[in-house]
Amino acid sequence: MNKQLLLALQKRNNERLTELRTQIENPELRAEDLTAIQEEIDEINKQLQDVADELANIDDGGEGDEGEGSGEGDEGGSSGDEGSSGSGEGGEGRSGNLAGNGGVSPEQRQAAMAAIKSALSTRNAKSTKAKEKEIRSAFANFVVGNISEMEARALGIEAGNGSVTVPEVIASEIITYAQEENFLRRLGQGVKTTGNMKYPILVKKATAQGHKKERTGSNPIPETDIEFDEVYLEPTEFDALATVTKKLLKQSGLPIEQIVMDELKKAYVRKEVRYMVHGDETDNVNPGALAKKAVEYKPTAEDVELYDQLVSMKNSVPKVVRKKARWVLNTAAITKIEKMKTKDGFPLLKPLEQAQDGCDYKLLGYLVEEEEEISKEGQEDTPIFYFGDFSSFKIQDVTGSLELEVLRELFTNTNRVGFKLYSLLDAQLIYSPFEPTVYRYEVKATTGA
Repeated sequence: MNKQLLLALQKRNNERLTELRTQIENPELRAEDLTAIQEEIDEINKQLQDVADELANIDDGGEGDEGEGSGEGDEGGSSGDEGSSGSGEGGEGRSGNLAGNGGVSPEQRQAAMAAIKSALSTRNAKSTKAKEKEIRSAFANFVVGNISEMEARALGIEAGNGSVTVPEVIASEIITYAQEENFLRRLGQGVKTTGNMKYPILVKKATAQGHKKERTGSNPIPETDIEFDEVYLEPTEFDALATVTKKLLKQSGLPIEQIVMDELKKAYVRKEVRYMVHGDETDNVNPGALAKKAVEYKPTAEDVELYDQLVSMKNSVPKVVRKKARWVLNTAAITKIEKMKTKDGFPLLKPLEQAQDGCDYKLLGYLVEEEEEISKEGQEDTPIFYFGDFSSFKIQDVTGSLELEVLRELFTNTNRVGFKLYSLLDAQLIYSPFEPTVYRYEVKATTGA
């Protein structure tokens, strides 16, 4: 629908609201008639808001158009205010008669008039794109030092003490990028909270009792205990650092904020993957990391060939878990099994005709993901296999914790500016000891094929 039609529809709805206001002011209005009027007001109000939103989205970059659309709403708003004021006085003068004659009560009349006032004052909201553009611009200008903290706060950016809370529109991009690059974010379960998360796990099962004789006072049902333990997700400080030359920041023709955020996203995801998969960084150890918490598969003496070992590993996972399981392999493991065949001569690694959930292969009937992040640093040639249900990997992001700190003095000697991305998160593989969800197998050099 073009702009002229939208403005015409807006004008017609405003005129209809004026007519309905006149009907509400009528002292002879009956309660049953008011119900129908209120329903019509609600419908018109919805239409006016839709029209206002569409007007805001037409020609997103044209500020003049947006202002023109707002003018219609402003005009209606003022008439609504005047009408509401007048009707309020009239309503007070007539309230005594209406209450006595079974007409519309003053409260009902006042509520209807308020609804009309609200509808007539509907303004064209800024489009989502326009708001995002404004937020991005304010954030970028603060990051590169074009505006002060006070100016940034005036533009809706939370800033103070040299740091700035990353706006939700940009923070969501960082998380989206992390989901694309970090397979545990994609396969695991993430939640945003403001406090610690608790996950109960079963540590002692109840025991069922079978018996042929009837229960008596001397033969009661034996008591059995069932016990749960709790695993806490306790967010820890998490940061990533990127530096940019002052020369680059001075080149105003470049999308500086995008360059900075791209570098921060890469640095952040590298740190995040290391924490979630290995959890072995100094002063940032994660006992619930995938490599530490996954059950280590140990082949038996009978399983000499890798094929037999993988079959046994797959069947080590409880059947209920296998329903949602998949393989995660590093490149060395993919290379090794690509050369292998089953005992009846078929390739062990079966390519899919069409990619499924981002996977191109199946191994022993289950999807295969290739993720080099599971390799140990300096041991990329060692084949590593993971198998299980990775949705048991829990990730907690603390709401509103993503901050960006600008470090101007720290890198002054090298004519660079540092940007530190700070966040709070925790991530752990959580399962009951009675039902392990993920197994890990690292193929040693002596393993046969």
